[in-house]
Formats: sequence, structure tokens, C-alpha cells
Amino acid sequence: MTALATSTKRIRFLIAVRPGFISPPLFAHMAATLDHISNSRIDLNIVPGGIPGDLERLGENLDHDQRYDRASEFIEVCRKLWENQEPVVFRGKTISIDGAICSPTPNKTPGFYIGGASEKAMDLCANQGDAYLSWIMPRNILVKHLSQMQAKSKSRNRIVKYGLRTHIIVRENEAKAWEAAEELLSVASPKVMAQRKSQSGITEMVGRSMQERNQNMHRDTKYLWNGISSVRVNCGTALVGDLEQVSEELLEYWKLGIDEFILSGYPHLEECRRVSRELLPLVQQKIETEKQKLN
Repeated sequence: MTALATSTKRIRFLIAVRPGFISPPLFAHMAATLDHISNSRIDLNIVPGGIPGDLERLGENLDHDQRYDRASEFIEVCRKLWENQEPVVFRGKTISIDGAICSPTPNKTPGFYIGGASEKAMDLCANQGDAYLSWIMPRNILVKHLSQMQAKSKSRNRIVKYGLRTHIIVRENEAKAWEAAEELLSVASPKVMAQRKSQSGITEMVGRSMQERNQNMHRDTKYLWNGISSVRVNCGTALVGDLEQVSEELLEYWKLGIDEFILSGYPHLEECRRVSRELLPLVQQKIETEKQKLN
């Protein structure tokens, strides 16, 4: 990450962090240092949850709700260390520190991004988060999550941003886009696909279990394709279509209240070039046009 920060100027880094596997004072110091190196281009994605079995293999022994309580204390401790020059003493349910100091402190406090569809996840974001992240899903379902999150943050007199995570498969026409989608699965390892199928439904992660309900169907809506769930966990849905179709879909999600899009595709380098050069300018143009209409 340090190497990327020193060799780039514009890109922002969203760093995933699992509270419990690193001490809060040590992490706060590392993040503050990276803030200086990157000229304040980092944000933090707090990840309290996980795939059943993975956390236990790493020595985790807290249940779902306890992990979210720890994440809340983790964020609180980091902010205290960044905001105070004096030694910090903290006594929580899961975290205790005695006289910790963070030097240097960040030039700009990194934003905390929090995802999850459970009540505990939304409460954590409403209390401590700067942005609420969601995997892409049909808009009639997503709007319910956004409304719930907005109500929670409003009741706490807080404002959070909203981010949407999705894969993108975009081509010059719709037929070629769907061909590209099917090609991804055609070269997937049968062993991996069998393993993923055996894991389906065995999760306490609310958002992930929602995605997996449609895994066998693959098509969630006209342009949403869930096939990637066959080979990877978590974000397994893609927007599929031509440039006009995909840009219109992203615009509609923006109209729902999405502030930021976290996009990806396979293979990474080729799709990064395609999306950044062909899709994003069109999306930005459409959003600017909509903003002018609102004004």
C-alpha cells in the first residue's frame, strides 16, 4: 500500500480492516503514517463479520454481536488517538488501553466505511460510520435498506454517505456483454464451483445470504447477473450490458441516493481500462445532466 501511495497522485485507497487481529493503537499509528505518505488519500472499511469457519481458524472467539461491539470500540479508540496529543486511557467491553499515544496524527482523519444488512451493522454505521456500503441488489430492495439506514442516522443527528459495490461487465452491445459474462464461468474451476455450492446458505452474514438466494438463477433483474457468486464469496453480482444500459443503471442507483460506486471486473487491468475510459465519463455526464435538472 505504501508503494502504491508514493507512486500515485489521484487514486484513493479503501483499506479493509478486521478489528481484533491488530491492536487499535498500532493500527491507528499505521493509518496515520499512511495518511501522511498518501497525502490524505486513505479511507477505512471496517469488517467485523466473516465467512463461517474463517474467523475461527484465525483464533476468533466472539459471536456476531460481540464483534460489532468490538468494532465500535475500535473506531472510538482510533478517533481518540488521532484527536488527542495526550496519552489515551480507554476501558471498554472488548478493548482496554493505558496511556497510548499516536504520533504523528493524520493530517485528515480517514473516513470509516461500514457495510452489512444486519441491525448491528446499520447501528454501527449510524453511530460511528462516515459511509454505508451495500452490495448491489435490485433497486426495490436496496431502497428499503437505504431508508432504514437514513432513519437510523437521522435519529442520531448524523449524516452518512452511501456507497454501492458491484462488478461491471460492459461491452459495445448487450449480446457481447452477456457472452463475456458466460465466458467467465466457462473457465472457472469445477472444484471451486463445487466448493462454493456446498457453502451456500451456511452464513450468518445477512447481506451475503440475500445474494445467495438467487445464486442458482444467476439473473436477478434484466441487467443484474449473480453468476460470480458461483466462484467467489461476498460480492457476487455484476451489472451486465452495453455502455448505455449500464450507465443508465448506475444513474438510477445514484438517483436512489448512492454517493459513491466501488466497481470492479475481470480481468482486473483490462476491465479497469474499459470502465475508466468508456463507462465512467458517460456516467459522470449523465449525473451532471441530472444535477442541472434538479437546479
